[in-house]
Amino acid sequence: MTVDRQIMTDDSRLVAECKNGNTAAFESLVNRYQRLILNIAFRMTGNHEEACDISQETFLAAWRKLSDFRGEARFSTWLTAIVINQSRNRLQQLRKAVQQDAYSLNDDTRVDFGLMPFDPPCGNPSALDLLEEAELRRILHECMDKLPVEFREVLVLRDMQDFSYQDVGQALGIKDGTVKSRLFRARDGVKDCIKGAAGIAQN
Repeated sequence: MTVDRQIMTDDSRLVAECKNGNTAAFESLVNRYQRLILNIAFRMTGNHEEACDISQETFLAAWRKLSDFRGEARFSTWLTAIVINQSRNRLQQLRKAVQQDAYSLNDDTRVDFGLMPFDPPCGNPSALDLLEEAELRRILHECMDKLPVEFREVLVLRDMQDFSYQDVGQALGIKDGTVKSRLFRARDGVKDCIKGAAGIAQN
């Protein structure tokens, strides 16, 4: 049995136990997927505090909706659909707050994305290296923030979380062809945005 198949089997067992009221089984699922869910929420919002709140809401929603899970997709894919939906809702709330408070999400005060590395750095990078890395991440976030939400979703799941096209489609409820089309346009949009930020002439 492959590792992937083993995980799916183990997830199915844990879900079955959860449906019988075993909260310890659900805690095991949370421990298994909390990093994935936090990363997706963080990539979608660019804000660590918001991502933590979204993650908590995601697992609460998953617990409430567990009876709806039929095993037709991976549990991780089903959970991803929930975090994407929670992220969409939070982004809508943030946009409304921006309109009401005349505050821009692109203001310099939003520094979480640049200051929180997803992976620990190797070796001992210089202060200049860290500054350059933070600046690149800031630019990347700003470029992603300009994408329509539906494009950002496929970019996060496919390119940043390494989901298969099929899993992305299942999580978002769209066809493979739509996934590929949105991904192409998302990549193109981010590439052009980064070139523009770097002052590189576009063809």
